[in-house]
Amino acid sequence: MAWFLGLGIAGVVLLALSFVLDGVIEGLLDGVSVLDGIVDGLLSLPVIAGFVSMLGFSGAIVLETTGLGAVGATLIGVPAGVLTGWFAYRLSRALMDGSSGAAPRDDDLIGASGPVVTAIPAGGYGEVLVHRAGQPVKLSAKSPVPVARGAEVWIERTLSQSAVVVRPVEP
Repeated sequence: MAWFLGLGIAGVVLLALSFVLDGVIEGLLDGVSVLDGIVDGLLSLPVIAGFVSMLGFSGAIVLETTGLGAVGATLIGVPAGVLTGWFAYRLSRALMDGSSGAAPRDDDLIGASGPVVTAIPAGGYGEVLVHRAGQPVKLSAKSPVPVARGAEVWIERTLSQSAVVVRPVEP
């Protein structure tokens, strides 16, 4: 019984380590071209941890509650561990494949408008506040003409992730 409980506890410890060592086993197997696509995610730490812990805990339960012995406990624990590992694999695939949409790109800012929060001198830099992915973002802004603080501007093009070229909105 101690062996089965030890396996169960080792599986739980391995699961805790999987949060810290995320992707280590997959990284170790990246160089093995034979395994590419075959074991995609099947040898992840959460899958192995699920298998080992379920094998151990279900084996301990069977050993304690029935008279089947270690062989019977193993014969019941292995399929239970495989099922738990498969469930962990499917759950992790669902979490990784589910996305809420594409991340916004710099070009998505073109045409957006926002107020100037730091005045922009002609040919110089100031700051403008725009909404990106529903969140307010302050960007460095450049304009060929001076723009006063509080004026509404349109973004004409992006210079970098944090700088844009703007033009004042004409009433």
